[in-house]
Amino acid sequence: MVNIIPITATERAVFMARNSKIAIALAAVVFLIMLGIGGFGLYQKKNHIKEMDALWQKEHSADSQFDQVNQEDALFSGNEVTWKGKKYRRNTYVKAILFLGIDRTGTLQSTQVAGSGGQSDAVILIAQDTARDTVKFLMIPRDTITDIILTDLAGNELAWGSQHINLAFAYGDGREKSCSYASRAVSKMFSGLPIDGCLAVGMDLLPKINDSVGGVTVPIKEQDLVERLKKENPGIFIGDTVLLKGKEAETYLRYRDTTKNQTALLRQERQKQYIEAFALAVKQQAKKENGFTERIWKMTEPYLVTDLKKDQLLDMLMAFVKSSQKFSDEDMLTLSGTGVETEMFDEYHMDRDAAYEQVLTLFFREE
Repeated sequence: MVNIIPITATERAVFMARNSKIAIALAAVVFLIMLGIGGFGLYQKKNHIKEMDALWQKEHSADSQFDQVNQEDALFSGNEVTWKGKKYRRNTYVKAILFLGIDRTGTLQSTQVAGSGGQSDAVILIAQDTARDTVKFLMIPRDTITDIILTDLAGNELAWGSQHINLAFAYGDGREKSCSYASRAVSKMFSGLPIDGCLAVGMDLLPKINDSVGGVTVPIKEQDLVERLKKENPGIFIGDTVLLKGKEAETYLRYRDTTKNQTALLRQERQKQYIEAFALAVKQQAKKENGFTERIWKMTEPYLVTDLKKDQLLDMLMAFVKSSQKFSDEDMLTLSGTGVETEMFDEYHMDRDAAYEQVLTLFFREE
């Protein structure tokens, strides 16, 4: 049975106020914007920590109202947290950016029927440290069970309901409202953690952006994946290291055997490997090609929904190309939890305490 939690008028007003004030200080989102499964670059002009703290407080001034709505859902909504007897303070220079890879073909146009906005096969919360120019990913399995906003067919909000996190985007309009619903669901899942920005890309961008950097080299470790890739490249065998081109990249990033349990988690591990390889390919291509950032923007824009402006994105892309960070497994965490099989669907149940520890590590510091 779906767990229904009514939406209050106050909560709706607070959420809209919070998002209307977002000022994103995001590091260069190069491969996040470009691939549709995750990746991130670095850009942020250095500001004094105290100035950034004051800015964060201003941006999230509505959070105190959220606390009044539901204290249980607001542990991380403010600047100070007490957790298991310890006190923590928000690192206000670490921004929380939500990235979504949407399973819709074509460009991300508005949809008229609620539920048809597309599902987010990739859900990644990015912790961008603007003071140190570093970034970490918290990869949220698509089958994570949490509260999302449910609507009627006309798009009118009805209630909170317990569902897969990847459906949060679907209930909106396929664009800005869908991003808001997804951000709101992730914020609620992490006890009121403010989301500083959201961007989503459609899956048809994958082969285009992959080829824009001359292809991406990855290892092939799964026999089921080999059989699927052989449709595009008969010469692929398990254990090979392959330069992915065209539809091969989409297959590598999106394929999973739906007849087997928890294959979405296996796919997520594969996506991590791609992120590391793609980041390297981006930097190598940028060194060889003048006008690389502008070309990537023109290619990406039709498939992108975001609250970032074009000049911000281009600046971020340029900064990523020049950044020295090398991505590794330590930079790509998976939400703590357990995969569960039900009679109908795979589910992923978040370990609340362990997940909250991840949030504290990424966005807070112990006092």
